Amino acid sequence: MAGRINDDDVKAVRDAVPIDAVVSEYLQLRNAGGGNLKGLCPFHDEKSPSFHVSPAKGLYHCFGCQEGGDTVDFIMKLDHLSFAETIERLASQAGITLRYEEGGYTPGRQQGERTRLVEAHKAAAQYYAEQLDSPEAEIARKFLAERGFDQAAAQHFGVGYSPAGWDHLTRFLRGRRFSDQELILAGLSQEGRRGPIDRFRGRLMWPIRDIAGEVVGFGARKLRDDDNGPKYLNTPETPIYRKSHVLYGIDLAKKEIAKTNRAVVVEGYTDVMACHLAGVTTAIATSGTAFGEGHIKILRRLLMDNAGSEVVFTFDGDAAGQKAALRAFEDDQKFAAETSIAITPGGMDPCDLRLAKGDQAVADLVESRTPLFEFALRHVVSRHNLDTTVGRAAALDEAAPIVAHIKNSSIQHESAVQLAGMLGILDTQFVVKRVSQLARWARERGRDGGPDQGRQQRRGQAPAPAEARPAPGPRGPALNLRSPAHRVERELLKLALQRPDLVSPAFDAYGADEFTAPPYAVVRQCIEDAGGAAAGAADQGFIPRVREAAPDDTVRAMVTELAVEPLHTRRDPDEAYAGVQLVAVRLAAVNHRVTEIRGTLQRLGPRADPDHLAAVQNELWVLQQYGQSLRERGYAAL
Repeated sequence: MAGRINDDDVKAVRDAVPIDAVVSEYLQLRNAGGGNLKGLCPFHDEKSPSFHVSPAKGLYHCFGCQEGGDTVDFIMKLDHLSFAETIERLASQAGITLRYEEGGYTPGRQQGERTRLVEAHKAAAQYYAEQLDSPEAEIARKFLAERGFDQAAAQHFGVGYSPAGWDHLTRFLRGRRFSDQELILAGLSQEGRRGPIDRFRGRLMWPIRDIAGEVVGFGARKLRDDDNGPKYLNTPETPIYRKSHVLYGIDLAKKEIAKTNRAVVVEGYTDVMACHLAGVTTAIATSGTAFGEGHIKILRRLLMDNAGSEVVFTFDGDAAGQKAALRAFEDDQKFAAETSIAITPGGMDPCDLRLAKGDQAVADLVESRTPLFEFALRHVVSRHNLDTTVGRAAALDEAAPIVAHIKNSSIQHESAVQLAGMLGILDTQFVVKRVSQLARWARERGRDGGPDQGRQQRRGQAPAPAEARPAPGPRGPALNLRSPAHRVERELLKLALQRPDLVSPAFDAYGADEFTAPPYAVVRQCIEDAGGAAAGAADQGFIPRVREAAPDDTVRAMVTELAVEPLHTRRDPDEAYAGVQLVAVRLAAVNHRVTEIRGTLQRLGPRADPDHLAAVQNELWVLQQYGQSLRERGYAAL
């Protein structure tokens, strides 16, 4: 039976790792006001950021897809880890040694699968790096030196060497208490005729890290003529390595990509090394596959879909390079960023260019980029005979949609004029109108085909809070956001969770029946079960206790959402603002009760028992007087 991680250690891990530091490993965060941060949600595609993070509360919530939780939830959901695996990873980052109950801790038996595979790769990367200094690895060191990479460069990128023997790494990792089954599952070993053997033998090794910096795979380059394998051999698909979801160098480039709003996509491992050493530290590359959907999602989260951001592709000028550039252009509309292309001179890749002409030439290559749509436009036009009317018409039919999809409207108009000149069409306005019509149709298709939320985001509107939309799955019926009572109840609960010091002790005297929306009444009860707002004002563990008090995941998600959602005030909330919300909720409850009593009196009629009638009338009078006092005196009447 696997050991259970000590509860105190779990709490220590949660407290030690700030949620904004963890989330920032995966996406760019910007100030959202009120001490909160926001970014593009990693759990669903969106064009404007609705993913909010509250460092003070240790929580995140997406107002687009309703995913939310704490640091542990974020890692579990995004990287598909178990609870134990997540705690183990965060503990490793924080330098916390975990204690395991129920019989102690046995590595390999009690750690989660993903954690074990990551640790095996980490040990393998260290082993390969050490082997680069061995006599056998002289051929690998020579390969690096011939391409302009010294020992410091190899160390910076973690480059190593896999010995040519059959099972050197396998035996080494067995000594580290990894099982044969784990090594085969990790893709580090493979079945041989007499047992597991190393997958990589006699090759130059590049560790491939995920965006969080963990080694999840390897790229291996052939060095000897007697090696019958492919020139490059990559880790196969494993539980931790999916080549369509990793970018080589992303761990080194991510901060600079977010800072500069630019990413440079190159074709190989040595190209990434050359670019970084030449000062182009935003360079990344795919690992044995074409640039695709998964890679786009990684970059979009880092670039925040800023219209001023840019993705620069570098390709050789040969036919294969042109084909790759056009394939990249097919994905242009999946970016809010502008896409550009930098063609390397003389068929040289960035590594060759740096070797031949120095670091500055690599930097100049990136600066010499041209918009990818211009490259695609020239390519399309070149395929047609512009000396004939039929040829010019065919070229226009194929080229006009390219211009219509240019994101910047002013550039779109200018390019339409240029297209008319390229085609030799004297009626420039005809081409401009054709492009404008196609662009309008594309926009209309986007509006008609997308969900309401997509339309709101294209218009620059913030997504509505959860109960304004039909709730997905088991979240229950949608609430009427137009109800003033529901709006103010929501705001008061947000204050109780985010600024309990401003609403206590008054809030704790409010009954659950004063919250007319049933889900809000349940959240109110959770706050009481966690000790009330008064306890929250002096205890940083308040929010986790409220979430633990939730009866199910639906209520727990609402607690998270309310704890992260910005308050509806442009200034910092103060006691006066909190008082307005407290009074509004109490007054709404009083008015609701007054309405109920009037209905009761009407039903009783003139033949009612005098004593009962007098009691009901007295309650009505008292409530009416209290309501009047609340309206006149505000918070002082509570």
